[in-house]
Amino acid sequence: MIRYLSIHYGSLGGIMRRQKRAMPILFCATLAFWSTLAHAQWLNYPTPGTPRTRDGKPNLSAKAPRASNGKPDLSGVWQTALAPAGEAERLFGASVNDFIVPGDDPRTFSKYFLNILVDFKADESPMRPATAELFRKNAERRGTDNPSTRCLPQGIPRADILAYAPFKIIQTPGLIALLYEVDNTHRQVYTDGRKLPVDPQPAWMGYSVGKWEGDALVVDSAGFNDKSWLDSAGHPHSEDLRIQERFYRRDFGHMDLNVTIEDPKMYTRPFTITVTELLIPDSDILESICNENEKDRVHLGKQ
Repeated sequence: MIRYLSIHYGSLGGIMRRQKRAMPILFCATLAFWSTLAHAQWLNYPTPGTPRTRDGKPNLSAKAPRASNGKPDLSGVWQTALAPAGEAERLFGASVNDFIVPGDDPRTFSKYFLNILVDFKADESPMRPATAELFRKNAERRGTDNPSTRCLPQGIPRADILAYAPFKIIQTPGLIALLYEVDNTHRQVYTDGRKLPVDPQPAWMGYSVGKWEGDALVVDSAGFNDKSWLDSAGHPHSEDLRIQERFYRRDFGHMDLNVTIEDPKMYTRPFTITVTELLIPDSDILESICNENEKDRVHLGKQ
């Protein structure tokens, strides 16, 4: 299987979809494609415990599985659902078509990945005046100083809502790990009853604790640095950022994810986005290293 990587505004890792078609990347600054064989990555290895139809295909509408402790089992490889056809043009205008290149179609990305405040009218934006000015500056330098263009982590919620790179959940009774393909980054969500650290060292992915509310996993995260962006448009956050995620696996192949962003220093009120995560059955995440064969950063700022 051939995999492709591109250095671009939104992140790294334009990777072939498991269904044999190209997976989108975001607003390429330049295209430095490279390929590698992935024979040892177990992309088509049947996952034990997967319910199947009579023809052997995964039954994605089957009941959600349960862990040994009776809680829903969120384990698996997940990927944000692509945007409905025509949504990007309706929300962002026909100019979104100007950024389409082979294997890179921003029309398919989650609207929240493109603009996390897309649901707000211009005169109802929760950005504070200083935040709006910082956002303007970020937008101006999006092609050169975007953290991910510099091979830095996506952060969250961006890593949660990518439509072109999956993440893997590994669930144990006291700890849940989220492994993100796009940056080879990871998070640990402690479900053993501990509290968030009082004075944490600021981190790209923050610190996370979780608890179960019925069949929903509620994850509270804090302790972020202020270097990542909330979306590809450049909406900023401060070190006061707090994020709450609610994961609800409604059946075997579909999971609802609600993300609430609260940052009183930057935004006048909390706001919530909702996406659907789709299970990629019989698959796995692959290694994606931004700096490997990276050719673009030396040219940034020289346009």
